[in-house]
Amino acid sequence: MDAMIDGFLNVGVQVAALFVLIAVGVLLTKLNIIRENGVGVMTDIVLYAVTPCVIINAFQREFRSDMLVGLFIALLSAFGIMLLSVLLAELLYRRQQIDRSVVLQFSVVFSNCGFMALPLQQAILGQDGVFYGAAFVAVFNIFMWTYGLIVMSRRTCPRDALKAIINPGIIGTLVGVVLFICSIELPDVLSLPIGYLATLNTPVPMLIIGYYLANAKLSRVLRDRDAYAAMTLRLIAIPLGALLLLHVIGVDGTIVTAMVIAAASPVAAFTTMMSGKYGHDTELSAGIVSASTLFSLFTMPLIITLAQYLS
Repeated sequence: MDAMIDGFLNVGVQVAALFVLIAVGVLLTKLNIIRENGVGVMTDIVLYAVTPCVIINAFQREFRSDMLVGLFIALLSAFGIMLLSVLLAELLYRRQQIDRSVVLQFSVVFSNCGFMALPLQQAILGQDGVFYGAAFVAVFNIFMWTYGLIVMSRRTCPRDALKAIINPGIIGTLVGVVLFICSIELPDVLSLPIGYLATLNTPVPMLIIGYYLANAKLSRVLRDRDAYAAMTLRLIAIPLGALLLLHVIGVDGTIVTAMVIAAASPVAAFTTMMSGKYGHDTELSAGIVSASTLFSLFTMPLIITLAQYLS
């Protein structure tokens, strides 16, 4: 029991530290230092430069066959978690008014596995956490640019579906896997700047989340039963279901914890970005992203600690 309490406190400190950074983002937004055009640039920097560097950096290690097997297990685990999320979203929200249903479906399926999970995986599990977390990010990107795009646009487009393969997260993972399998160590002239960019993965995304939190109207979401149901699925039901399934089939402890961190993360910030792009309920999406981020301060330490304890 003492070990479980210590684990809870450790995870709680890590999550709380992220929320301090989010609070800085809120303050800078209120002071009009972070603005809408600036947060868009910051988001692109994270997506197109920082996240691939984090993933490549995590794969810069000596090749081990057990790690390769673990990566394959992590990919299958992430795929199973995403399928579970899609099934729940389709069962609950498909028949609602379109502008609401697409936001709620997207909220259930897509967690903030890049912005929120990767920093936590690194803080709690080290480079092994990011190594396996990269698998979840890769699967996340495939689902987002296929299922997510169909949900938001209400159409299928083969050209857009190519984004499931040609995007920074997938490219970074593929480059990292090749370097790992071939035991290629990048020279300092490349590894150092990659490492410097990777360190931005914790503060910059938190500032971005702070911007959205500062501009969100939480009152509407806090009176919306459907939003509460979506957040309950996203923050509690899905990660607990993933934890139970992976524990029962005997998946390795580090992989389980990395997958649960990704699954327990709040609603993806992409929900608001995609809602705005396709003309859906942006106020609901911004509110549910922000509210779930606040609630995750309490849910993530509990669920992650349970994952570590069972592992």
